[in-house]
Amino acid sequence: MTTVFGVDIGGSGIKGAPVDLAAGALSQERHKVLTPRPSAPEAVVQAVCEVVRHFDHRGPVGLTFPGVVVDGHTRTAANVDKGWIGRDAADLFSTALGLPATVLNDADAAGVAEVTHGAGRDRGGVVLVLTFGTGIGSALFVDGALVPNTELGHLELRGKDAERRASSAAKERHDLSWADWAVRVDEYLDLVEMLFSPQLVIIGGGVSRKSEKFLPLLRAREAEVVPAQLRNDAGIVGAAMAAAKDL
Repeated sequence: MTTVFGVDIGGSGIKGAPVDLAAGALSQERHKVLTPRPSAPEAVVQAVCEVVRHFDHRGPVGLTFPGVVVDGHTRTAANVDKGWIGRDAADLFSTALGLPATVLNDADAAGVAEVTHGAGRDRGGVVLVLTFGTGIGSALFVDGALVPNTELGHLELRGKDAERRASSAAKERHDLSWADWAVRVDEYLDLVEMLFSPQLVIIGGGVSRKSEKFLPLLRAREAEVVPAQLRNDAGIVGAAMAAAKDL
């Protein structure tokens, strides 16, 4: 099969790599650049081109975006430039790269990878994947089927977006200890558990590589809470999976 490339666009970094779809893993070490500031579409597209061309890749490309994506169009842009709202992102990237491009929500991509190849594999019922980074991304699955674009990081918690209190960026911004941050994560998990009653919650994003520092500090709850197995590569893998599905 043609090699498929995945790109994960985040609020702070843009990273990508070719993906082994059968294994659900990167086939080469990923390449990362900083997300431009301001993160206007043209600047981000240029950065994505840099990542893809680093590998001299000539096949399909899947890309994640930190916001609602419907039919390749970006509808919201909470942690990147508002110039993305209403853009045909798939066409924008495809034209710049000269390659077929598929765009989907970043947490949805990570979730698809985790449910197919990681901690959610062969798990039925309601599974919720939460990615903690610049914001909080969410991917909701019911018996393996994705409910796209849930954006649960924007649920209201103490009068503001939950991600303003409980993202890993909030931990750094407020210089919180792991114990103090775990209290905030618990409060957020209480909210999503009340609303969706998941059987399994998978914690992903960059902070997942340090799961031993905070998962033991979380309260016991009805849902099983586990770290993502693909960690911060999940978005890249899921983006490539989405591009392969579009072939």
